[in-house]
Amino acid sequence: MRFDVITLFPELFAPFLASGVTRRAYASGQVDVRLWNPRDYAEGNYRRVDDRPFGGGPGMVMLAEPLARCLAAIRAERAEDAPAPLVLFSPIGAPLNHAAVEHWSASTGAILLCGRYEGIDQRFIDMHVDLQISLGDFVLSGGEIAAMALLDAVARLQPGVLNDEGSHQLDSFNPALDGLLDCPHYTRPEEWQGQPVPPELLSGHHAQIERWRRDQRLALTARHRPDLIEAARGAGRLTPADEAALAKLR
Repeated sequence: MRFDVITLFPELFAPFLASGVTRRAYASGQVDVRLWNPRDYAEGNYRRVDDRPFGGGPGMVMLAEPLARCLAAIRAERAEDAPAPLVLFSPIGAPLNHAAVEHWSASTGAILLCGRYEGIDQRFIDMHVDLQISLGDFVLSGGEIAAMALLDAVARLQPGVLNDEGSHQLDSFNPALDGLLDCPHYTRPEEWQGQPVPPELLSGHHAQIERWRRDQRLALTARHRPDLIEAARGAGRLTPADEAALAKLR
């Protein structure tokens, strides 16, 4: 898959693309990331990419024309590839969740637009943006962090990227866990600062360990994200043993 990123700060992506386990996806080309600076498509000696907003007010607005030229160059280079939607990271977008990440991980990619300043000229958005995505109900200085979040989430789902092929199947929100939060994890030593590892994990009894993990997932989810419990219940994913565990919590 290929992701073209339109950003005024391509240098922010260099350490991101070369660090951590997901670097395998970028280095191998499984997730092909190409960076485009709209300043390269701006006119004049100053390569201006923003201007004051009509009607007054604070901040600056990204100009439509450099973005349009940059987008045209990307589409020309991608002419032989599958059509790619233009995605804008924006407060009005749908929140990014596991289902959306799974969708993108199985796609051929997209063009990711990272806004800056007060925003982007609405005429460019109306004419060219296909989809808007939000990371949550807060505002960032730009879309670069949101783009990295999407790229990282997509990259780790690609075959061979994680050390354990099935590792991501046990992630929070994954359908393999019925959309629940993941359970706590422990490692050596068996006791640390007076706190022991739960005995179930040391029992060597596979069924007992899995029941403990399931009960912990249910307890954590019920405490922190009860909406996910209701979603799992509504989808018929909770067993009688699950309901019994939840009843004990109540």
